Amino acid sequence: MTSTAGGTAQLLAVSDLHIGYPENRSLVERMRPGTDEDWLLVAGDVAETVADVHWALETLAGRFRQVVWAPGNHELWTHPKDTVTLRGVARYEHLVEMCRELGVLTPEDPYPIWDGPGGPVAVAPLFLLYDYSFLPAGCATKEQGLEYAHGTGIVCNDEFLLHPDPYPSREAWCRARVAETERRLAALPDDLPTVLVNHYPLDRHPMDVLWYPEFAMWCGTALTADWHRRFRVETMVYGHLHIPRTTWHEGVRFEEVSVGYPREWRKRTEPPGRLRRIVPREVGAL
Repeated sequence: MTSTAGGTAQLLAVSDLHIGYPENRSLVERMRPGTDEDWLLVAGDVAETVADVHWALETLAGRFRQVVWAPGNHELWTHPKDTVTLRGVARYEHLVEMCRELGVLTPEDPYPIWDGPGGPVAVAPLFLLYDYSFLPAGCATKEQGLEYAHGTGIVCNDEFLLHPDPYPSREAWCRARVAETERRLAALPDDLPTVLVNHYPLDRHPMDVLWYPEFAMWCGTALTADWHRRFRVETMVYGHLHIPRTTWHEGVRFEEVSVGYPREWRKRTEPPGRLRRIVPREVGAL
């Protein structure tokens, strides 16, 4: 798929909408494109129930020329309040089929080409998960890391709600996803820049500012640490940390586009729910 975006079109991004909170649902109700040709990248954690994910993506797909979704951990939870009780791969595949019915692109679809201002770039939504390779200092194994995390009280709810079925573990599922995604990215033309969209950052450096460093275990995999160089990345778009900001790593822009929880965004000076422009770069961006 190739865009037919005009000269004022924008490739925008947002993540961590968490519309289970009424305040955040209201933010989505007010989200609008700047032009009729704008695309929107949604980097996961829309909601915990399939019904809420459907409402949000349907709402956004009705406004933007194209919506591209990459799953977060919250969409993959089998939550007690969700009437859809699918687990693991079956739940992910159910969400992918739902997106296709809405016209929303997913990691299972061919990567679209943005050829509007700032293009062409291949837009690649990714689903990679994590493999506990971002361990706390002094820990050499997943078991040691989890023991440390339980000792601090900082344990991701994935341990109770994100099931890897039929894989034996989340890290096994992660490694399978990484291998398949790596193959697909390597098949892209060598001269085509990319925008990679993943719920987790591809490199550990954004976790350096976490208040609770042990949470990094649930934030990605070291297997992707060189992808921003290998795959000609223009911008790496991610969420999950709820620390919206721009960082630069080895000359590549990493853009966290999280909204986060109301208790978090109320503390910020910037209006909540602002869509971040990825391509072309915003005025003032290096």
